[in-house]
Amino acid sequence: MDFLHPIEEVGRFMDFAGVAVMVIGAVVSIPLALRGYQTRRLPAGAQQISVYRSYRQLLGRSILLGLELLVAADIIRTIAVAPTFESVGVLEIIVLIRTFLSFSLELEITGRWPWQKETS
Repeated sequence: MDFLHPIEEVGRFMDFAGVAVMVIGAVVSIPLALRGYQTRRLPAGAQQISVYRSYRQLLGRSILLGLELLVAADIIRTIAVAPTFESVGVLEIIVLIRTFLSFSLELEITGRWPWQKETS
């Protein structure tokens, strides 16, 4: 049995899942934000965040999850096929760019870097 074909299919499925998560997340985030959904518990007496800020946080989380799936798909396809220096180099650039985007989105959503502890 050919091992390459199933791996390519898994990679395509992961690509599809990553894009689907972003698109569905963008659509689902709209009614959630309009209903006043808060992505985290607010301390007593704290002011609720605006609909715009809530939508940005929900959308950002969807994009983060989608990016993680896309990175996984790239890794699966690159490692499963006989990796060359060129393909690994391209993968490295893609992962670096997506990691930078993930860190930037995390900072935008939560106001802190991923490695910083959440203040109570």
